[in-house]
Amino acid sequence: MSDSAKPWTQPMPDAQFKLMRDILAAPSPVGLEAAMTYGVLKPHFESFAPKSWHLHQFKGNAGVVLDTHPGRDDMFKVMLIGHADKIRMQVRSIGEDGKIWINTDSFLPTVLIGHEVKLFSEDPNAPGSYRCIEGGTIEALGAIHFSDPAQRDGSKGLKKEQIYLDLQIHGENKKQQVLNLGVRPGDSIIFDRPIRPGFSPNTFYGAYLDNGLGCFVTAEVARLVAKAGGTKNVRVLFAIASYEEIGRFGSRVMAGEMKPDALIGVDVNHDYVAAPGIGDKRMQPLEMGKGFTMAVGSIASEQLNRIIATAAKEQDIPLQRDIVGVDTGTDGMAGVLASIDSAATSIGFPIRNMHTISETGHTQDVLAAIHALTHTLQALDGLPDLQREFRDNHPRLDQASPLTHQGGDKPDSEKDDSKDESSEGKTVSQGNDSKKSKKKAKK
Repeated sequence: MSDSAKPWTQPMPDAQFKLMRDILAAPSPVGLEAAMTYGVLKPHFESFAPKSWHLHQFKGNAGVVLDTHPGRDDMFKVMLIGHADKIRMQVRSIGEDGKIWINTDSFLPTVLIGHEVKLFSEDPNAPGSYRCIEGGTIEALGAIHFSDPAQRDGSKGLKKEQIYLDLQIHGENKKQQVLNLGVRPGDSIIFDRPIRPGFSPNTFYGAYLDNGLGCFVTAEVARLVAKAGGTKNVRVLFAIASYEEIGRFGSRVMAGEMKPDALIGVDVNHDYVAAPGIGDKRMQPLEMGKGFTMAVGSIASEQLNRIIATAAKEQDIPLQRDIVGVDTGTDGMAGVLASIDSAATSIGFPIRNMHTISETGHTQDVLAAIHALTHTLQALDGLPDLQREFRDNHPRLDQASPLTHQGGDKPDSEKDDSKDESSEGKTVSQGNDSKKSKKKAKK
């Protein structure tokens, strides 16, 4: 397959980027995910799903599951999970001066200041009916003139209790002006920042890549599987979960209800190479633009990882191994948290600035995940006995073969790269950016 035929080596098509943008833009704070699941994803699923597929809905949350073989509990079931819920701020109390004091949830207080938000308020006179307030900003100290010297020079930070929403309220009865809007403690607040293309090629930035991206990938895998004619031996459950940001509660309900035999969480990951101030932590150098990530460690199934890695290698899809320790930190944990027997792992894509208004990602990493998962499902569908495949093939370290010293020669691929870099280094007046551009062009 030539590079020109590989979607993960090309710019993302405009229509696909628009779908990604629409999914990420849906206002779906924790507990109010239906804007994404019912407002965007359900119509999208219905646009391509065969009539024999079924969309499961739930009573306790707004999650959905698109099922390729409803009722076929005799089949091997694979669940892919993205989560629709977004971290949010919430109204805590209303001050006499019209300030709306808020809880900041999973945000650092310093990343909130000055940013535009939307407040969603249930109408007190019509329960179940919501209104949206736009035009407010998140503040803490007001002007620099009112901060003490330690805050000015950065040696003293902000406390979460200092954060408030400013609706520019003025005049008489300021608190009453807010109360007359129906704003009440518990109302949800989210950033108003849809994604847009970034300055560098194939990049994009905005709020809530975590985890609209996982939902987008799950939906696109479903579309590609449907386009290819579906699966014959595998029942695939394309799940969009809720409550991940407060404890991964929605996905464990889905896993408990549907009992998948294999489960893959799809969520954002960190670009550790670009992350500031973590050099001494010696993190695995995951990097934006270098492909999708696969969890290794924790509850990650070596058998499932083997199939994913093999599918990616056969298609020449770039993969980065992510070391996850005791917890994947994603909905990949749903099976064990729901106490079901399920081979599981987690797939991701490195992003920068997670849980800020300027989360940044790379479209080719996202496309790599989409196509790696699609080929993984097709590979699983071609295996003769999936139940035995997983039960009988747990790695046996007592059968590991001896390994002796292998010398210091670099693989041929690394030798070629070294030659390229050496010749570029001899070119007069070639800066680092020029070298990278030439290397990228050669690839």
